[in-house]
Amino acid sequence: MENIEPNIRNAVRALIIRDHHILLLRKGGDVRGERYALPGGSQDAGETLQQALFRECMEEIDAEVEILDLIHVADYHRQRSGPPATTRHQIEFLFACAVADSYIPHSGAHPDSHQLEVIWASLDDLMGMPLAPQSMAAWIVNPDKLSPRVYMGLVH
Repeated sequence: MENIEPNIRNAVRALIIRDHHILLLRKGGDVRGERYALPGGSQDAGETLQQALFRECMEEIDAEVEILDLIHVADYHRQRSGPPATTRHQIEFLFACAVADSYIPHSGAHPDSHQLEVIWASLDDLMGMPLAPQSMAAWIVNPDKLSPRVYMGLVH
């Protein structure tokens, strides 16, 4: 793999599903175009994975989440636009989470730089949406294909 950054980064993601809808960040404004991603981000030094997920969700979706379970762990090689263009190796920890029934999607006080809005998307529409990473649609809409707490290997 060319131009890989030397440090591996831990990242946490929140999978929040309610009433056949999934909570997603709509992103845009860079060379990757419009795309959708799960709330979450990198773990800071000294933080537990849970603390990182609580912080990231407050920053991005302005919500306190209830962490229900660790679902998946995966390696992810994320292309960065640079300059110079590099690849970041991330270990992604995906947690099933819940938000309050009264939660209405909106951005938090410190959203990602390319975050445009927070939405509830129908699970029926997920396969046709540009996701980051794209491979997540298949296992979100067909969770029976993967057992809980599985190491997924490399995802794209």
